[in-house]
Amino acid sequence: MTSPTHSPLPRPGGPAPDKLAFTVPSGRRRVTPVRVGREFRRDRLLPQLIRKAVLDDEGQQCVQVRLSAKDAANPAARALLDTEAGTALRLNQVLGDTEYATLFPRIVGYELDTAEPFLLYDPPRGTAVARIHVMSATDQEVFTRDLMLALCLLEGQGLVPRGVSPATVFWDGAKVQLWGLESVTRTGRPRRPWGRSPFCPPEQRRGESLADSRDAVWSAAQVLYQLVTGRPGPADRPPADLGEHRKLDQTLRDAFAPRAADRPTPAQVLDLVAPGAARRVRLAVPPDETRPHHEAFEEALRLKRQAPAARPRNGSTSGSGSGSGSGSGSADDEVLCPYCLETMRLDLSKLFVTDSRMQYQPLDVKGIKNPVRRTDVMRGAVQKCTADPEFPAHYIPVPYLTYGRPLTVAMVGQSSTGKSHLLAQMIAAITDGGLEPFGLKWQSVNPEQHARFVRDRVQPLRNGKVLDHTAALGMDDFARFVESLLITDARGQVRPVAFFDLGGEDLVRTDAALRFLLGVDALIFVVDPALALPLPQLDHARERWGVEVNRDGDLAFGTVLDRLPKSGGYLDVPAAMVLGKADLLRFQPPVDGWLSRPPATSLDPALMREESRDLYGLLRRHAGQAWLRPFDAIRQCTLHIASATGGQEDHGRYPAGAGPRRVLEPLLALLAMHGLIEVPGGADALAVGEAPALEAVPWEEATDAGRTGGAGKPQRFKSSSERSFESSDGPEEPDGSEGGELQ
Repeated sequence: MTSPTHSPLPRPGGPAPDKLAFTVPSGRRRVTPVRVGREFRRDRLLPQLIRKAVLDDEGQQCVQVRLSAKDAANPAARALLDTEAGTALRLNQVLGDTEYATLFPRIVGYELDTAEPFLLYDPPRGTAVARIHVMSATDQEVFTRDLMLALCLLEGQGLVPRGVSPATVFWDGAKVQLWGLESVTRTGRPRRPWGRSPFCPPEQRRGESLADSRDAVWSAAQVLYQLVTGRPGPADRPPADLGEHRKLDQTLRDAFAPRAADRPTPAQVLDLVAPGAARRVRLAVPPDETRPHHEAFEEALRLKRQAPAARPRNGSTSGSGSGSGSGSGSADDEVLCPYCLETMRLDLSKLFVTDSRMQYQPLDVKGIKNPVRRTDVMRGAVQKCTADPEFPAHYIPVPYLTYGRPLTVAMVGQSSTGKSHLLAQMIAAITDGGLEPFGLKWQSVNPEQHARFVRDRVQPLRNGKVLDHTAALGMDDFARFVESLLITDARGQVRPVAFFDLGGEDLVRTDAALRFLLGVDALIFVVDPALALPLPQLDHARERWGVEVNRDGDLAFGTVLDRLPKSGGYLDVPAAMVLGKADLLRFQPPVDGWLSRPPATSLDPALMREESRDLYGLLRRHAGQAWLRPFDAIRQCTLHIASATGGQEDHGRYPAGAGPRRVLEPLLALLAMHGLIEVPGGADALAVGEAPALEAVPWEEATDAGRTGGAGKPQRFKSSSERSFESSDGPEEPDGSEGGELQ
């Protein structure tokens, strides 16, 4: 980053300053007059612009980093600014007022969901080392210590700065300050080319393997070499004259290794320069407060594993993929009508098609002799269901009746939780080929219905328009599915999948409008963070929408769960809970880590349980157990983090268009639980996990001498933590407490 010291500010007394509205790190909104100086590009290869600014309500000097409207239209440019903001906010939260906070730029505020997003920082401290020709030996030691301290702190947060260079490292004669936070990636993510030689490590330049904290050690070593010698080092090997510079050679010789695996970690280099400093850094970071909530999640899964297996529903075993509905059916198969819940079968005498005025007209297919044309006409036809003469007239697409038992999915949540946006983006992801990596193919059940859904819901949202609220049902109306697809699995078996999306006011009714839930096969509960989480960064959203935190949970969740048939300790219908609008919390751990992941191309049960555990911990810690009622009530229930839009609206539109993130994962989990996608360990293990060896053995069966007490009574197996405590002289130290390694 280039220091903006040469950029003049308008003098007071000139034109009235502009108003600037932004969010401060605490979550509070601030509106202030602002005067800004001339702007310039921070790096000619990057889109960010930079200029000096004075916030006139307090006379506070700062630096604004922003995107022009043209650059902000590029999702990649916005992603860079998001990365920078997320890193700065996380460091501000973790380091607070500690002595280490000055190692990084201090963020003053941010406004990202707007046509010209920006960040505000305190001015850089010192001078970019690109302007320093040679550094004294005494300063080199302090400089190395501070730079490795910064890298250690980032490593402890699982972050790797890819842009460490003379342009991003500042020095004021006493202390380092590391900028270039837009370059940060997460440890273990695929490497992408970034930076300039020789400061970019060889593997990063080639985009090979996974990001490692030792990547930044190479970059730091190259910065030190240039400061010591006044010239850049070689781009792919140790400098030939390294031995001539004793201090540099002693501390950083291995840092120039071409492979990250052969380099020291930041903590190891730091302890060479300042013994014990890495341990002090680790102790300065706040302790992990999620552990008790994660332990509660594991206990909840253990209880679910011990509960009886799910019973068959609607003629099929949940998660097995077998039964009457797992493969292509015939005209003689009975199907549960998703509306009246009576069984019906294909009847060629009750078929209809819609005319140009969208009125139903009888269809006689007996006169259509061409089998190809007959099949095409049948695909667009509907059948009138007469199974319940007391139920209002309703029609079912013919393909829904000819492929065995359908799978119905209901979206659940209060009004304005984002259910419709999430469903629209799920369908959009499917039409974009999102199911193909999982061996699935799709086709519309009814082409006309699908085209209408895409035209009215998917396309406007993709173009950045905010969708209207779902219309409420009339008092005598009934729930209808809004979209349906034919999903073909890897074995060639076809399953109709239909989606219900009711307004929040309908989901809290207790009359016949919710009768369809008695036959539903899967549920997606959408959690609105503004309603659930009393976090200060959500206060502005609550103020805009006129809502308050509800500590009693989503009323629609409770109504739906109470309406479902129950047998045994848990409900048997598979479900997914989704933290919707997660972009509101895209800088809040653990949301930041999951939301920045690329879309899944395979289902890893262990990874899915990790996401479920993290979201469970977030909700349990901040929202309370009421918001976890679906997870507690349903045996097979996964938890997911998703955003249908990628950002918040601005005057009825999404400034950069609606950029969905991780919207398909909840549906993929449900398809796996219904057997359409095969996963290691089986569909049941996807949601409740696989039992450890000891847990899998019923304690009543423990009859041998090794598992009984002196009186022949079964002993309770001790947990690993109990055994560790009893075998030591006292309590164990927390994991990673030894050896000065920063965890």
